[in-house]
Amino acid sequence: MPVQTLSATDALRRLDDFDTVIDARSEDEHALDHVPGAVNWPTLNNAERVTIGTLYKQVNAFEAKKRGAAIAARNIAGHIEQHALDKPRDWKPLVYCWRGGNRSGALATILGAIGFQVSLIEGGYKAWRHALVADLPAQVARLHFRVICGPTGSGKTRLLQHLEQQGAQVLDLEALACHRSSVLGHIPGVAQPSQKRFDSMVWEQLRHLEAGRPVFVESESKKVGNLRVPDALIDAMRASPCIDLQLPDEERVALLLEDYDFFVKDPDFFCRRLEALTELRGKAVVSEWIRQVRDGRTADVVLDLLRQHYDPTYAASIERNFRQFGQARPCPVPDRSAEAFNKAAEDLLIIPTASGGGA
Repeated sequence: MPVQTLSATDALRRLDDFDTVIDARSEDEHALDHVPGAVNWPTLNNAERVTIGTLYKQVNAFEAKKRGAAIAARNIAGHIEQHALDKPRDWKPLVYCWRGGNRSGALATILGAIGFQVSLIEGGYKAWRHALVADLPAQVARLHFRVICGPTGSGKTRLLQHLEQQGAQVLDLEALACHRSSVLGHIPGVAQPSQKRFDSMVWEQLRHLEAGRPVFVESESKKVGNLRVPDALIDAMRASPCIDLQLPDEERVALLLEDYDFFVKDPDFFCRRLEALTELRGKAVVSEWIRQVRDGRTADVVLDLLRQHYDPTYAASIERNFRQFGQARPCPVPDRSAEAFNKAAEDLLIIPTASGGGA
C-alpha cells in the first residue's frame, strides 16, 4: 500500500487518528523530545548512528549509505518481528525521523509494502517541532485560566491536586518541569526534561483541555527551574483572574518541611542550596542560616527565608506581573491538612472564581 506523506501541521491536527506513532530516530534523539505518545523504533541506534556519521565524514557518503542501509534493514526486520506481527491489516502507524526521511522512509516503505496504512511526516521531527511551537498560542487562546496565587509554602500545588481529584481541569507546570520553581526547588536525583520536551508536554496537556471549563494553574514565573514557560501561556496566565491562597506562617513552615523533607534528611544539601542565595542576601546572612541548619534549627531558617526572602520577592512579582491580583478571590485555608485543602477546592468549584475569560 502506498505511503501517505503528511505535512507536520496536518499530522499535528490528526494525531489522534493514528494507532501508533513511531519515532525512527536513535534512543538519545527520542529521549531529548518526541511526538507525544511516540514509541521508539531506531533505524540506527545511538552507536550505529555515530559509526555511520563517522564513515560519512571520513570516507564518503556512498560507503556510509551502503553500510547504513545494511544496518537499517536488520533493525527494521527486528522491529517488525517484535512489534508488528500481531497488527491487523487496517493498522495505521504514523512514522517520522529527524528531517530528511531516510530512516523513517525505509521503515515506512516496508510497512506499506506489507499492506499497513502508513503515514509519514514530511520534514520529520524538525518540521513537527516548528508546527507544535506555532500551534501553542492557538491552544492557549481557546482556554480560560484561573491562577492560584500565594506565597511560598501556602500549598498551591496541594490545592491543584485536590482540585484535580474533584474533577477540575489542572495544568501543573512544576510537575511537568520536575522542579518546584524556586531557587531551592531542585529535586535531588531528578533531572529536568529538555526545553523541547517540556514544550511538547505542555502542548499535549493543553490540547486535551476543554475550552468551556476553567483551567487552574499556579502563578509561576517565566521560568520553572531552567525551563522557560511558553510566552503565550505565561502572558495568558498573567492576564487571568486570580485566587489568593492564604495559609498561616507556622503551617507554611510545616508544609515546606513535609514537601522538602530531603532538606531535613540531608542538611548538607540544604546548605549547598542556601549558598545560591549569597549574592542576593549577603554572605553574613547566608552563613548564619547555614549555622542554624547545622544546629538542627531548620524550621527557624525556613521561617526566616519566608519572611526575609520569599515573601517580599513574591509579593513584588505578583503585583508587577498579575494584573488581576488586586481583584483576587481570597481563599483562606486554616491548616495544611488534606481536609482543609479539600474544602478549599470544593468552595472554588461551587462558587465561580470570576466571570469572563482569561486572556
